[in-house]
Amino acid sequence: MMRKKYYRKLASMVTLLTVLFAYQKYTSREKEPFPEVTFIADASKSANLSDFDPNVLNKEQWKKLGFSEKQTATILKYKDIVGGKFTSKEQLRKCYAISEEKFNEIASFILLPELTEKGTSKRVNKSGKREIIISGKFNPDQFSADDWLRMGFSEKQAEAIIKYRNYLGGSFISKEKFKECFIISPENYSKLEPYILLPAKTPESFRKFTNSNTVKSKIQYHNFDPNQLNLDGWKALGFSEKQAATIISYRDRNLRGSFKNPEELQKCFVISAEKFQEMKPYIKLQEKQQEKTDFSKTDLNTITFKQLMEFGLDERSAGSIIGFRKKLGGFMNKQQILSTYNIDQDLVQKLISIAPLNTSNVPRYTLADAPEEWLKNHPYFKYSADKIIFYRISNPDDKKIWKLLKLKPEYEERMKLYIK
Repeated sequence: MMRKKYYRKLASMVTLLTVLFAYQKYTSREKEPFPEVTFIADASKSANLSDFDPNVLNKEQWKKLGFSEKQTATILKYKDIVGGKFTSKEQLRKCYAISEEKFNEIASFILLPELTEKGTSKRVNKSGKREIIISGKFNPDQFSADDWLRMGFSEKQAEAIIKYRNYLGGSFISKEKFKECFIISPENYSKLEPYILLPAKTPESFRKFTNSNTVKSKIQYHNFDPNQLNLDGWKALGFSEKQAATIISYRDRNLRGSFKNPEELQKCFVISAEKFQEMKPYIKLQEKQQEKTDFSKTDLNTITFKQLMEFGLDERSAGSIIGFRKKLGGFMNKQQILSTYNIDQDLVQKLISIAPLNTSNVPRYTLADAPEEWLKNHPYFKYSADKIIFYRISNPDDKKIWKLLKLKPEYEERMKLYIK
């Protein structure tokens, strides 16, 4: 028993000495140097940055700016989410794939306004004129109509600028050519010029190309009325077929069918200042002697928008009457015309006291055989259309259908105007 205890103590001593020896050896050895940490240079740093519009960049171009493939995919997806187009630097900054550091690096090169405009209100200065707001450098070749609107131009002006660009072949070519757009006033051009990303002068190659395509033959001008000329008439004055079609479209759509004065002709962007000066002495606008409408013989169910305007109604009143008549399929009594919204009651009362109303061509049906589409679109029937269609399946008799509908007397009375 004594011997057993002795061996146990001995074993414990040996174990303790072994541990102490190992610890002393570990602490006395030289410390191994910790590996030196080296940081990889930021791969997102992009060299040779230049002004760019983020709305026109594709996948590869974003990658060239220093973004990874995954970041690029996220940016493009974010663009789709916000409506397919970035409207400001502020909006682009919110894309989580672009770090704050990276955004600060590229911000000064982004061709977008700082903040997204709220609404489409017109900017005017104290004199009442539109004010042009420029947020930074821009390429007018890449501007849409919305971009010009945001800058402060009107819808018609924006449309004219884009048409002029298309006329030049899809590019303004140079600041010089951009300045020739008649919509851009000298005052506005002086504001825009420092920010336009285009060459100052038109390349000689472009000049030679346009000169070689210009018809050299001299035009024998004679007096003409621009309101009477057709496609061939404009071509005879030296315009191409495309230019002639543009002038006619401008006259018929923008000016409602006629030039009122020579200055309106000058504003058509396909007519250069030089060409206008050539034609000006021969422009003879004839005053149309329009026959006056005899309203005592004009049917209220066929009277036109122009005739209503001739009578003295404004566009709003005339449009409301024509629109309501179209929905009804025709008026059945004159009181319906007076119930039309947004009209000059006194003037319309005067009109209906003079003009006749012919109802013979107004469509009328029975409830049992009225077309479903007619029931659902007619102002008087559309709210009861589904019930009529349901009831007549088992009760193809008008009297029974009227009873089942249980309508207010005034509703039933006006519906019966269109029932056989």
